[in-house]
Amino acid sequence: MTVTTLDPGTALVVVDLQKGVAGLPTVHPAAEIVARSAELADAFRAKGLPVVLVRVTSGAPGRTEGPARRLPPQAGWADLLPELGQRDDDIVVTKHTWGAFHGTDLDLQLRRRGVTQVVVTGIATTKGVESTARAAHEHGYHVTVVTDAVTDTGDEDAHRHSVEKIFPALGETGTTEAVLKLLG
Repeated sequence: MTVTTLDPGTALVVVDLQKGVAGLPTVHPAAEIVARSAELADAFRAKGLPVVLVRVTSGAPGRTEGPARRLPPQAGWADLLPELGQRDDDIVVTKHTWGAFHGTDLDLQLRRRGVTQVVVTGIATTKGVESTARAAHEHGYHVTVVTDAVTDTGDEDAHRHSVEKIFPALGETGTTEAVLKLLG
């Protein structure tokens, strides 16, 4: 389904567009995801709508079958990308798991501002973006995922599965152009 509307209380949530994550190999070029997210951030700010910049600084504990990642592996890894044009009134969330809601004050920050809908962009589609979208849905927010402003660090099939199967079950999807048009 194509995004149909934006609530008056909509926030942009930009997931993990930081030095270390944007430097990983991705399905679609990270520079394109960053540019589209920055364009959306500028448009949200111009309308007086909240912009949330999420960064990850560590991983959740526990055993996995995949290789363990120690975050951050280098100095500056968690630095938000300057292309996002971070402003003093942006909400910055530092997370320690895939999703931006678990263990953070994101829900409180959004509710204080009367937010009822989140528009989500970022990297990685099947991890940070999907986990954040799922939690937003579970918290009762209307969810929109910007399909041309997300990419994965995994494979194309996993990315496509999230975009085509998971995100439509959590809310609406749309392109950067469609969201910008709704913003007016």
